Amino acid sequence: MKNGFYGEYGGQFVAETLMPALNELERNFFKAKNDANFNNKFLKYMNDYAGRPTPVYYAENLSEKYGFNLYLKREDLLHTGAHKINNTIGQALLALQMGKKRIIAETGAGQHGVATATACALFNLECEIYMGKTDAERQRVNVEKMEMLGAKVTVVDKGSKTLKDAVSACLKDWVANVDDTHYLLGSALGPHPFPSVVSHFQSVIGREAREYFESSGKLPDYVIACVGGGSNAIGIFRGFMDTEVELIGVEAGGLSDKPGEHAIRFSKGQKGIFQGSHSYVILQKNGQIAPVHSVSAGLDYPGVGPEHAFLKDSKRVKYEFCRDEDAIFAFYELARNEGIIPALESSHALGYIFKNSNFFKEKNILLNLSGRGDKDLEIVREYRGGSLS
Repeated sequence: MKNGFYGEYGGQFVAETLMPALNELERNFFKAKNDANFNNKFLKYMNDYAGRPTPVYYAENLSEKYGFNLYLKREDLLHTGAHKINNTIGQALLALQMGKKRIIAETGAGQHGVATATACALFNLECEIYMGKTDAERQRVNVEKMEMLGAKVTVVDKGSKTLKDAVSACLKDWVANVDDTHYLLGSALGPHPFPSVVSHFQSVIGREAREYFESSGKLPDYVIACVGGGSNAIGIFRGFMDTEVELIGVEAGGLSDKPGEHAIRFSKGQKGIFQGSHSYVILQKNGQIAPVHSVSAGLDYPGVGPEHAFLKDSKRVKYEFCRDEDAIFAFYELARNEGIIPALESSHALGYIFKNSNFFKEKNILLNLSGRGDKDLEIVREYRGGSLS
């Protein structure tokens, strides 16, 4: 990353009123990265509050069934049930350092919203979460959790009523309240320095995973993670970027390749500017943002983080996709063979592996299990026509 860009991707394509806040965040972030006191405080909350380090689990039953060795990085075991808590604790500490009293955030699947509300309760910060109406309805339990934690949940009833509209509402709020408010962005996207901030706080995932494999004497052949905005994938990829381990990101293939029925940004999208940065984005013929679809609320997003765009063009990471039906299959396959109910986001990475199991025969695969799936039960019930059995 140089001057806010990963190659040609990234930048700060925002209203002029936000530039002082972005510059303030950049100064404080790079100061904190090299501040032993800040890092010690962050690690203390990670270990004593969030529940780090998370284990790497060898999925013996599935490995035997499919003929490969599958290892799961268990971010689903963290407090609030997902990797999102790493970033929200880190950014909340930055907000305190900057003297901010109010936090705003966007959420799709609700996991980032719950993690943000949790961090705000912990540090006594005012909290408002923006959520698309469609996402709020399909993630009702997470809305209730956010409100119980003291956050105000503002439902966005515009556009597609999903994550992209929640992000737009957050940016609009930030422009109006930039003096006392920090926008706690939840994924490795948006204007500089957010992609760097989020990937830094999530890089703890990759460091821990690499330490596990190095202690056993051999790195995995593949590291695989789902990619919505891209925070959990960047987090685990960071631990293996300087190795020969093959890295694979899995996008939401939705129902089909038809426009509006998937969220495949790399092979079906094009380069463009969206919500503050230059990256790959799915556009309509007239240049407007196209509607997208995924059974997972966390992957239902037309853009992707700029570092992923750079890694795609440089061929360091290979990007594939998984259809809704294969993700649902994987959701049940992990639950019934290993006793772990995965988030639908992570189920896309799992579904890609199961779909291509012959390719991975006898290989060692590390998958980042980014969150737990109890939040998704109502979506799965609806998908299957009213029954979870």
